[in-house]
Amino acid sequence: MPEKTIMLACSAGMSTSLLVTKMQAAAKEQGLDAKIYAVSVSEVPQQLEKEVIDIILLGPQVRYAEKQVAQQIGERDVKLDVINMSDYGLMNGGNVLAAALEKLNN
Repeated sequence: MPEKTIMLACSAGMSTSLLVTKMQAAAKEQGLDAKIYAVSVSEVPQQLEKEVIDIILLGPQVRYAEKQVAQQIGERDVKLDVINMSDYGLMNGGNVLAAALEKLNN
């Protein structure tokens, strides 16, 4: 079982696939055992039911769904954050991973 499970949610689950790849590479570089994957924001409720997720990162384009996703998380011990727009635009997997880990440790 991975040490951390990080789920990215965007409008279709496609635009974040490159970012996921870069985050996975950064995690491997750091020796971090992490499951990092992307889904559509509409799939969040199903994923919460079937997976133990440590943090959900929303793509900047679905920032509007932050309140809705927070309600879907409910009482679960799952952190939620919106990916920095600049890091998202530059597909900076290292920075996004670092921000997620910082959020998890606070």
